[in-house]
Parts: sequence; structure tokens; C-alpha cells
Amino acid sequence: MDIRQINDEYSVSGQITVEDLDEIKALGFKSIVCHRPDFETPDQPTFDAIAARAAELGLEITHIPVGPMGVTADAVTRMVDALDEFQRPMLGYCRSGARSTAVYQQTQHIRS
Repeated sequence: MDIRQINDEYSVSGQITVEDLDEIKALGFKSIVCHRPDFETPDQPTFDAIAARAAELGLEITHIPVGPMGVTADAVTRMVDALDEFQRPMLGYCRSGARSTAVYQQTQHIRS
């Protein structure tokens, strides 16, 4: 797991595993947003598997997949809603962290 802090409220990571969630919680994250569609690769854990363990740990989590079309207006709107509704700090993840960074950056003009 390679967590990169964007600012005090948001950090990004590449794909996380169910086993990573205990460490994510210990690092102080309060919420998680997944930007990776399920089944991009056969070896990735599903969102439901991650969400089940996150719920057990008391972490808020949502799925805002960003697929081949790139960051859509709907994804940005849903990300703004997540940032408004969920506790922070928040961790966003996808395959490499790039989509999680891009969708967050596109929320900034709306939220400022």
C-alpha cells in the first residue's frame, strides 16, 4: 500500500486489500472512496469485500467507479457529495491512485 497525502482531508492509494483496512483505520482515516470499477483485473478484490470489512471497522465507504470514459461529471458530483457527507480524512483508491487524484482535483472548483 502506497498512501500519498494530497492535503489534510484527502489521500490516495493504489489498490487496497481487505487486509490493509486495519492499517488504514490505525492511520486515522475515517472514510474511503473506491474509484476502481470491479473486475478491471481478475486479481483485484471486489468493492463489496472491501466494504464489508470497512463497515466492521466503522469506516464510511462508497463506490464511485471511474472507468474507461475517464472522470465524468456524475463522478465529480458524487465525489463532492462524499466529501460533504463523510468524515475526513478520506482515502481514495483505484489501480494506481491516478483516477482518485483526478476526480478529487475536479471537485476543488466546486467546493472552494
